Amino acid sequence: MVDMLKANIRDRIISSHGKLFSREDVSAKELEDVINRILNEIVQQEHINLLVVEKQKIIQELLNDFLGFGPIDSLMKDILVTEIMINGPKKIFIERNGKAQLSEITFKDDKELMYLIYKLLAPTRRRVDESNPYADISLKDGSRVNIIIPPLALDGPMVTIRKFSNTLKTVNDLITAGTLDKRMADFLVACIKAKVNIIFSGATGVGKTTTLGVLSAHISNDERIVTIEDTAELHLDKPNVVRLEARTRNIEGRGEVSIRELFNNSLRMRPERIILGEIRSSEALDMLQAICSGHTGSLAVLHANAPSEVIYRLETMILVSGVLISIEAIHRQMAAAIDIIVHQEQLLDGSRKVTYITQVNGIKDGQVNLEDIFVYDLEGINPDGKVRGKWKATGIIPKFYRRFEKVGINISQEIFNKD
Repeated sequence: MVDMLKANIRDRIISSHGKLFSREDVSAKELEDVINRILNEIVQQEHINLLVVEKQKIIQELLNDFLGFGPIDSLMKDILVTEIMINGPKKIFIERNGKAQLSEITFKDDKELMYLIYKLLAPTRRRVDESNPYADISLKDGSRVNIIIPPLALDGPMVTIRKFSNTLKTVNDLITAGTLDKRMADFLVACIKAKVNIIFSGATGVGKTTTLGVLSAHISNDERIVTIEDTAELHLDKPNVVRLEARTRNIEGRGEVSIRELFNNSLRMRPERIILGEIRSSEALDMLQAICSGHTGSLAVLHANAPSEVIYRLETMILVSGVLISIEAIHRQMAAAIDIIVHQEQLLDGSRKVTYITQVNGIKDGQVNLEDIFVYDLEGINPDGKVRGKWKATGIIPKFYRRFEKVGINISQEIFNKD
């Protein structure tokens, strides 16, 4: 009976008071009053004998559902949990300390899981239904959420939450976490200040966007920054930031605004720094051309398994965009526009590390010439399962090193001495 009452009240709140729990400033007292009123109405109408303790239990659990995250509320608050993967109502996997494991927490059924999905979607412009069965959204704290429901998801609603890390806020935090060493950090900070064009690459979930966000703190407060993302994830603590987010089609199939359209519009907004949350398709060529026309200091994220794959993926994106351009011209554009690639990986022990800082140094034999400046040398695995290795400088001095001196950045050339 208690579960049926909860479901009935929840349905009424969603249908009649949906705007209430989508507000960011809704108070627990305000929501409790609504729940209490609806509960009393149902009890009176259906002549239900309800114990005080049962009534309190219903109210508290509904408050947890609407103000928190329902059954996964404890996982969202656990700072050691970095990812939550809900494979239908009965299987919830979590990533803790870089390792995936099955949680004991479950939802009662698909319906309870869908309530969580509606709550996550409520403050956004996104929706999921049979005609549009998947969505990407960002939570208020910066966590990223992917939702996909039946009929595309065969075993029930699927929700993947990549939690935003509050522990990695500064470059020193990255060093402490073992993401990179101090000389690499000093070099990358200098690159940001000198408006070097950087692509952050790696597989899904390795920390590319986190590293980009941390380094972005070193952009001058005088610069006008335009961020362009498919799902808003970057939150830069800068005074002059314009945040743009792509838009999906509405229920009539209209209103879509692509990353490429936003990028082209951003060029008219007097940007001094453009940050692309992720390069996905035809905007690749627009970005390269924009950089070549003077928009330096651009930062972008791209999924790839190695620095060399960054080049192949960009090449493919441009070719499939339908623009009539030769491969030779594409490589010349990349060589002229990209300065360095910062490649990040998740290693066997779950740790996330920058494994390559690679510069693009012109054209060689008709192809983009890549030169590693720093690499992570994996030496082995310790008995406790931890990776063993160290970062090494290759002896390559960046082609743009003199640019540091021109803008008054003092960085010793000795950090590039070969290890």
